[in-house]
Amino acid sequence: EFRARAASIHLPHGVVRTPVFMPVGTKGSIKALSTKQLKGVWNELDEDVDDICPEIILGNTYHLASQPGTPLLAELGGLHKFMNWRKNLLTDSGGFQMVSLLKLAQITEEGVKFNSPVDGTEMMLTPEESIKCQNEIGADIIMQLDDVVSSVNPDFERFKEATARSVRWLDRCIQAHNRKDEQNLFGIIQGGLDISPGGLRETCLQEMLLRDLPGYAIGGLAGGEDKDNFWRVVAHNAARLPANKPRYLMGVGYPLDLVVCVALGVDMFDCVYPTRTARFGVALVPSGSIRLKSSDMAQQMVPVEEGCPCTACQHYTRAFLHV
Repeated sequence: EFRARAASIHLPHGVVRTPVFMPVGTKGSIKALSTKQLKGVWNELDEDVDDICPEIILGNTYHLASQPGTPLLAELGGLHKFMNWRKNLLTDSGGFQMVSLLKLAQITEEGVKFNSPVDGTEMMLTPEESIKCQNEIGADIIMQLDDVVSSVNPDFERFKEATARSVRWLDRCIQAHNRKDEQNLFGIIQGGLDISPGGLRETCLQEMLLRDLPGYAIGGLAGGEDKDNFWRVVAHNAARLPANKPRYLMGVGYPLDLVVCVALGVDMFDCVYPTRTARFGVALVPSGSIRLKSSDMAQQMVPVEEGCPCTACQHYTRAFLHV
């Protein structure tokens, strides 16, 4: 069944048209791009007439809380003002760091205790603290703190624990949320790869729908599982989420995955893949990818992609970008 859809999400800092890919600005900036470049060129009707200007970008709560600190951001008027960004922001909860910084984390019912990978400083992230930080950051969409387990973890009991805990932590997040009229709290569906009838994904989804949140995310994927299982979980969750609420697939950004998951009914995506790939000299084009650092690019005085209207293709050659 073809479930792709186009919609509009009305947020405090403007409308977001979906399907939408959200660039990741971990510490309030997207690497290698200035806020001016992100803003693009706007005409007198406030319409985007340039090729970048995303309607929403993502920030990372754990990293922003570590530096510069969310109390400082609140004092300075929130992340929008701090980074000079007038469009929408989404912040994750810090939960993903349970996977990415697992060796530096201790997970209990209370929350997650991290040791900074930079200086070893200890940080306790509870559902209440995550929401407090996100209230101080001031993003338009904020995420619950969930118990995230790598999708390839063989321990089914750990998935059962994490799924039930994510529901309990959601209730604590809802209780701690002090800016409900300004910030939209999304729940995150967990449950590993279990899409059996009455299984972990279905149980988690049913519980979270009872909370009637502004939107829902599909979490716990893009962690190394095979594509068949990945797409089956996305199809299962997307088909059961409300038609009138945004559906956000977290951490997914490969071009093929975007196309397939839009067809399955997903509205929102984020990933570091495009910007990280670009920093390593790889351009994404309709036919696939081009390795601009390869030796055969050194004398190619042609655009990255002929006919492309973007700034890079209009003003620079493959030879220049090869340097």
